[in-house]
Amino acid sequence: MNATQTLIALWTLVLKEIKRFTRIWPQTLLPPSITMAMYFIIFGNLIGSRIGDMDGFSYMDFIVPGLIMMSVITNSYSNVASSFFSNKFQRSIEEMMVSPMPNWVILAGFILGGMARGLGVGLIVTIVSLFFTRLTMEHPLLTVLVVVLTSALFSIGGFINALLANKFDDISIVPTFILTPLTYLGGVFYSISMLPEFWQGVSMLNPILYMVNVFRYGFLGVSDIPVGWALAAIFAFIIVLFSIALAMLERGKGIRS
Repeated sequence: MNATQTLIALWTLVLKEIKRFTRIWPQTLLPPSITMAMYFIIFGNLIGSRIGDMDGFSYMDFIVPGLIMMSVITNSYSNVASSFFSNKFQRSIEEMMVSPMPNWVILAGFILGGMARGLGVGLIVTIVSLFFTRLTMEHPLLTVLVVVLTSALFSIGGFINALLANKFDDISIVPTFILTPLTYLGGVFYSISMLPEFWQGVSMLNPILYMVNVFRYGFLGVSDIPVGWALAAIFAFIIVLFSIALAMLERGKGIRS
């Protein structure tokens, strides 16, 4: 395939993925906005008024970046995991594998589709948050960069999950037992400076902590960890996971019997 054909194939795959989740928007876009609205009401208004300030900001302002990032992570991951596994289950992925389309295009197409949903839901949640607080953005470019990178990272993670899954139940194991706990323990609702020293060290092993903190730094200008180190970690995770996903796809892991 030449460059033009490759771009057409990539765009077609991305467009297919976008149409897939927008066609069923009451299931893919509406529920996250309602869920996050509940978080804003319960944690931000009701509980936040009793907690007081966090790192010099109202509790509502403090948790908004974390909740936006949580919605991006969850939806980027779940979109690719469910979509690719459905293609694998229906055997339609085999048609892509035998086509002239390079494997990296297949991988990139699903990743970009997952990013589209993750960033779309993130934008919706951001708009919803404006009904509860007034957002400020100290570092706009950094904010956009980290949310795009995070969406890409967890889209790749969802792809790997779908490759390894043997049945539909398998694609819910990682989000339920790994992703959700790491997200809740990733500094969404609290600053790790509140924790004892030992648990601060343990928290540093949580990759989501880095993404939430850089994203919060983009909004509020405060972070529990060095921003440079956090960005380097995110880039490293993306490179490693993309390489693993591509190698697995080229070997036909979970696809070829």
